[in-house]
Amino acid sequence: MNIIPAIDILNGKCVRLSKGDYNSQAIYNEDPLEVALAMEAGGMKYVHVVDLDGARSGHIVNHKILQLIAAKTNLRVDFGGGIKTDEDIRIAFDCGARQITAGSIAVDHPEIVAGWLEQYSPERIILGADCKNRIIATHGWLQQSDLDVVTFIMDYAAKGITKVICTDINKDGMLEGPSIELYGEIINKVNIGLIASGGIASLQDLERLKVAGCAGAIVGKAIYENRISLKELSSLC
Repeated sequence: MNIIPAIDILNGKCVRLSKGDYNSQAIYNEDPLEVALAMEAGGMKYVHVVDLDGARSGHIVNHKILQLIAAKTNLRVDFGGGIKTDEDIRIAFDCGARQITAGSIAVDHPEIVAGWLEQYSPERIILGADCKNRIIATHGWLQQSDLDVVTFIMDYAAKGITKVICTDINKDGMLEGPSIELYGEIINKVNIGLIASGGIASLQDLERLKVAGCAGAIVGKAIYENRISLKELSSLC
């Protein structure tokens, strides 16, 4: 199981939100690059970078920070937030993203994502399936769709998606444990590489996700709140 630390960027700073609430932001570092360098020095190989400004505004915003992280580290960067157009995805890849996460666009314009899968390959496109009470949320989690998360993932697996990041919004930033039952259901129903996100607070949580069959796990607040050290995470990589 890949261990993937997260860097969420808002107003150019490294922050964490609780349940996706922009009013709940906690600033952990003024310089996201400094955080990325520390992650690399701590033995991490991947990083999940989220452009929260982009997610809220509907277009990529923090691409210059992405470019710095990609240029100054050897971390494999997955970038998401605000990627809505062909120009957005081009900018993300030109700035060094190895993969992008398609979230809101996958709900609003599935035909665009289908084109990206053909143009860039499923290896480079990750489906973002962020849900609240099983219903997919979009646009920085500020809007609700009418799509069940499992059905949504199944439909995209049929379109060729091979990896999905699934965040339970009710768990995100709460350090109360991940949604093991939901992830188990998805893994049992869909042949897809599931990356769990939200609620991870301990090494035990990571072990439970591994046993459930998750392909990866994104760890955010637990790192910043010193619940799990980079040294401990690197021992799992």
